[in-house]
Amino acid sequence: MEQEETASFEMKIEKAKEILENLSNPELSLSDGMKKYQEGIAILQEATKMIEEAKLEYVKLQNNGENK
Repeated sequence: MEQEETASFEMKIEKAKEILENLSNPELSLSDGMKKYQEGIAILQEATKMIEEAKLEYVKLQNNGENK
């Protein structure tokens, strides 16, 4: 991952942690909790996609090195 992508990935993980902490709040309404949960899932899916893309790029680079 490039430096900007790494920062973006780290920001997504930090945001997901914040959401998890918010979900632990007993005063959070069910409606707000569901919204936060959905937001957290979306962020984690984006982060997972970034990891998968990085893996594909790594394999691609590794295969190019072996073909030389």
